[in-house]
Amino acid sequence: MAIKDVSVVLAHGAWADGSSWARVLTALKAEGATVLAAPLPLTSLADDVAALNRSLDRTEGPIVLAGHAYAGAVIALARPARIKALVYVTALAPDQGEKVADVFYRTTPHPQAPKLAPDGNGLIWLPENAFATAFAQNASAEDRAVLAAVQRPISLNCITVPVGRPLWKDVPSWFLVAEHDRMIVPETQRFMAARMKATVKAHDVDHTPSVTAPAVVVDIIRDAIRAVTV
Repeated sequence: MAIKDVSVVLAHGAWADGSSWARVLTALKAEGATVLAAPLPLTSLADDVAALNRSLDRTEGPIVLAGHAYAGAVIALARPARIKALVYVTALAPDQGEKVADVFYRTTPHPQAPKLAPDGNGLIWLPENAFATAFAQNASAEDRAVLAAVQRPISLNCITVPVGRPLWKDVPSWFLVAEHDRMIVPETQRFMAARMKATVKAHDVDHTPSVTAPAVVVDIIRDAIRAVTV
C-alpha cells in the first residue's frame, strides 16, 4: 500500500481552527498523502465527535487520525472502522470515565499558563496575550496575530463530561511530547502517553508545533503512515 492510499485527517484543538494545520497539511500533500483538516464546532464533546465522523465519511481507505490538544479526546471517540493509527500532538487523552478537565488540570499549571474562565455564554476564550506567552510562544508575531484573530472558543460542555472507552486502547498510537508546552505540562503528556502505550517522540517545541515546528509534526505522522502502509 502506498502513502496515497491512506487518508490523513487532522483535528484542531481549542482556540484554533483547521488553518493551524496548514503547514503540516501542505507538507504531507506534497508527499502524495490525501489530507483533510476536520472542522470542529467546539460546542460539546458529542458535537465535536459527530463533526469529526462527518469528516471521516468524506474519506476513503485506511485513516491516520491526528489530534492537537483538546482534540485528543475527540479522536479517541471517533468511529473506529477504518482508523488504523492515532497521532497525539501535545494532546489530551482522558481514559474512560475521566473528563478532559481532569487531565488538563492534573498537575500544577505552568507559571505562564493563562487563567481560563467561561464568559456569560459558557464559552472559554483564550486571552490574546496568551498566544505569545503560552499557546505559541515560538511563533512569529504575524502567526500569533492570525491565531488570535481566528480562535474558536471552547464550551464547558467539551471538557466537563466523562468520556467513553477511548480508541487508543485498541489502535496503535503515537504521541508528540512538547517539552516547552505551557498549556499542557510535559509531565502530564508523558503520563498520558505511558498509559496509552504510545510510541513517543519528544521535542523542544511549544504547545502549537503544527505552526511553529511543522516538520516534527509531519515526521511523527509519517511514522504512523508507514506503520499503516507496511
